[in-house]
Amino acid sequence: MPGLRTAGEPRDPWNLIRLKPAEGVRMSDDRLPELGKIHPAFFDRVIYPRLGAPGADIVIGPRHGVDYGVIRVGGRYMAFSTDPFFIVPSFGFARAAWFAFHIVFCDVAVSGLTPRYLTIDLNLPPGMTEAELEEMWGTVHAEAEKYGISVITGHTARYTGCAYPMVGGATSVAVGGKRDLRGPDRVRAGDRVLVTKGPAVETTGLLAVLFPERFTAAGGEAFQKEAAAVFSQMTVMEDCAVARKFRGVHVMHDATECGVWGGLYEMARAGGYGLRIAEEAIPVQPVIRRTAGLFNFDPFAAISEGTLIAMADRRDADSLVRAWQDQGIPAAVVGEVVAAAEGMRIAGPSGERALEHPKVDPYWVLAAEFSK
Repeated sequence: MPGLRTAGEPRDPWNLIRLKPAEGVRMSDDRLPELGKIHPAFFDRVIYPRLGAPGADIVIGPRHGVDYGVIRVGGRYMAFSTDPFFIVPSFGFARAAWFAFHIVFCDVAVSGLTPRYLTIDLNLPPGMTEAELEEMWGTVHAEAEKYGISVITGHTARYTGCAYPMVGGATSVAVGGKRDLRGPDRVRAGDRVLVTKGPAVETTGLLAVLFPERFTAAGGEAFQKEAAAVFSQMTVMEDCAVARKFRGVHVMHDATECGVWGGLYEMARAGGYGLRIAEEAIPVQPVIRRTAGLFNFDPFAAISEGTLIAMADRRDADSLVRAWQDQGIPAAVVGEVVAAAEGMRIAGPSGERALEHPKVDPYWVLAAEFSK
């Protein structure tokens, strides 16, 4: 990664960090988890050393804490991200398709380039009906039109053994110039840390829609409806569209697996910098705080598609927060980037502590519990 190689270290044509096991991650974590994303230590041992042929046109290759890869084609830059195409029938096929589309595109929107193309592979369950497929695809088309995105290739078929929710995969592509591209190498000490919407957006929205009876029993019908409304916040497309207007935004990340704490930790490791975070400065929506209290989980460690974390020049930070708020997006400055030697620290209600990766996302635990 530019600016992070030590003297005598060979150039890394993949532009990625060959990571030692993460701070706070035990070697016993170097194994497959029961659920959720693969532990960083397993990736460092098994995946990262085996990435095929290197290429001089690779600007950003695979690394923890970066949602996209980037290549240079002539004078243009292209960001790519690949995800499962995630369809949950109980959402209703229109809402499920909306969620699937935004999962795919949020990861390239944070590159700073403009989302532009979609490739998609649909491996459909045999039980999916024509009407369900039409409803699903109609929503994908509508969202693509809304954001100026074109479908350029794909594959569609039914196969025995395919089942919901993973009904295929998709790759999103964003395009732009060198000045538009954001990445971890641009972050500098003194940059401000910004967060939109607060933690546990996805955890709250998904659980309230999937398990409404749990919410009604815990807090009443009005509480369930308020929590379910959070579902529509599970995107950073608008957050990123606002941020793209500010040159001082250096890097962005969607706080998905392991939430705000996981996202901050991975970003700092990817960029080789330290952090000072004020926990009480992070906005927490009242319905989400209530959800976390009722179901006894740490909202800052919970999956949160729709929560954007950004590092920006201090001169742009306050203006960016106001611009988000003008669009109805809650946001705040929550900390500062420091030198790597100063470590990653959180100032919380009980004093200062080290920022550690949660490793286990409470969403998956709760989803398994609620499914019983």
